[in-house]
Amino acid sequence: MDPSPASPETQAVGPRDAPSPHPSDEAVSEVIAALAPVTLGPVAVEAPMPPERDDAFSLDTQIPLRSMSEDNSPPGGVSIFSAFNFLPDLLARFRPDKWRKKFLSNRGNEYFCEIDEEYLTDRFNLTGLNAEVPYYQYALDLITDVFDIDADDQLREQIDKSASHLYGLVHARYIVTTRGLAKMAEKYKKGDFGKCPRLMCEGQPLLPAGQSDIPNTSTVKLHCPKCEDLYNPKSSRHAAIDGAYFGTTFHSMLFQVHPNLVPEKSIRRYEPKIYGFRVHALAALARWQDQYREEMKSRLKEAGVDFKYAEETDDEEREDMSDSEEEGKAGNKDEAKGEKVLGDAASGQMDLGN
Repeated sequence: MDPSPASPETQAVGPRDAPSPHPSDEAVSEVIAALAPVTLGPVAVEAPMPPERDDAFSLDTQIPLRSMSEDNSPPGGVSIFSAFNFLPDLLARFRPDKWRKKFLSNRGNEYFCEIDEEYLTDRFNLTGLNAEVPYYQYALDLITDVFDIDADDQLREQIDKSASHLYGLVHARYIVTTRGLAKMAEKYKKGDFGKCPRLMCEGQPLLPAGQSDIPNTSTVKLHCPKCEDLYNPKSSRHAAIDGAYFGTTFHSMLFQVHPNLVPEKSIRRYEPKIYGFRVHALAALARWQDQYREEMKSRLKEAGVDFKYAEETDDEEREDMSDSEEEGKAGNKDEAKGEKVLGDAASGQMDLGN
C-alpha cells in the first residue's frame, strides 16, 4: 500500500531542496522598491526618511548664533559650517583680559598711560633693564601677553611684581616720546593727576614728577606749573608709586613740546595782617621778592625775552580802559565847553538885540 502523499506543510525536504541562506532576487527587488532613494556608490536606491526629532543633529542643523554676533544681525541662525567663522570672536570673549588693561584699571595706577605694544617689543627701548628687573623675560612676556608657562602661585606673584616694576621703568622712557607726551597731555588737560591745593593757583592741574631717576629712591610727587612747587599726592596708593616711573624730565619736556599748555604766572600772594597792618618780616620779604622780580624782568628784557605775568596783562587792560575813559571824558569836556561858548554868544546877541 503506497503511502499517501505528504502535504506541503509536512513534506520532507532534502538537502538539495533546502532554502538558500541568501535572499532571492525577487526579495531584493521588493526591498529596493520599498526603500527611498539614497546614494550608495554608483547605484541610487530609495530609503525611507527617519522621523523628525527635535533633538536630532545633522550637519545642516540651524544653530542660533545671536549670542555670538555682536549686532545680533543673523536672524534665525546660520549653518554649522558658517559657525566656524565666528570661532575667533567667540574665543576672544573667553580669553582673559590683557595684562596692561588690567594693570591700568587697578586702583592707584591712574597716573600711568598705556604703552604701545610696538614700543614694548622694540628691544632698543628696553636697553639695560634686564639687569634691574628679576625674571625679566618672564615679566616682558607677561606684559606683552605671550606668557604661557604653568607657574605656581608664588612664582606667578613674583613675576607679576617684576612685570609691574618693568612697566614702570619703561613708562618713564615712553612718556618723553612724542606719543607718550600726547597721551599724558590729554590726561593733564582732564585733570587726572589732581589740582593744585594752593589757593592762589585757582585749581591749576598738576603733573606727576620724580625727584630721582634711580628706582627705590623717592616716591612720586605732583608738580604745579603755576606756582612751580611740588606736593604730595592725597591718596596713599598714589603716594606709594616710585618716582622713577615718571622721572625728572617729563614735566619739563611736556611744556617744551606743548608751550600752549604753560599757564600764566601769577604774583599774587597771601599777606598776613594784624588789624589791617602787614607783619613786618613778611612785608620785608615781599618787598625783597618784588625788587628781585623787577631786576629779573630787566635782565630778561635786555636778553630779548618777552615775559609777562597775568597781573601785568590785567594792568595793561585796565590802563587801556582808563586811557580810553580819560579820552572820552576829555572829549565830553570839550564838547560841553563848545556848547557853553555857543550859548554865551547866543545870549550876548540876544542882549544886544534888546
